Amino acid sequence: MTKSMTGGCLCGAVTYAAQGEPIFVGHCHCVHCRKASGTGHGTHIAMPENDVSVTGEVKSYAHPADSGNKVARSFCPECGCAIYSKNSGMPGMIFLRASSLDDPDQVTPQMIVYASRAPKWDVMDASLTSFPEMPEGGAQAAMDR
Repeated sequence: MTKSMTGGCLCGAVTYAAQGEPIFVGHCHCVHCRKASGTGHGTHIAMPENDVSVTGEVKSYAHPADSGNKVARSFCPECGCAIYSKNSGMPGMIFLRASSLDDPDQVTPQMIVYASRAPKWDVMDASLTSFPEMPEGGAQAAMDR
């Protein structure tokens, strides 16, 4: 059965619908995800871009990641809510912010990346596979291990 997920921003100007199973769901403690989320980590749902339809206009901010790839973080220009990101090193993929889901319990994180950068007060589930930095080959490679 195909999973269907919906989400959007706080003011409702941007919404999305996603069909299909996530490739992976993970927490990231890198500095960029922490700053973009306003807390100790970002939780991302990796989906094929063709499986997600977005309604409404987003504004994006692109910045190089540790890998040198550009990560474009997209958000609602009205209320500022983070909606998704795209990584130039993973074309055809979109990374929905789990915090923007209408029902965040539809996903279960599978891993933690950049765990070495986590603030002491942002304690994660110790049973999750955890990497001190981004594993070689990226998060997808980590899921394949």
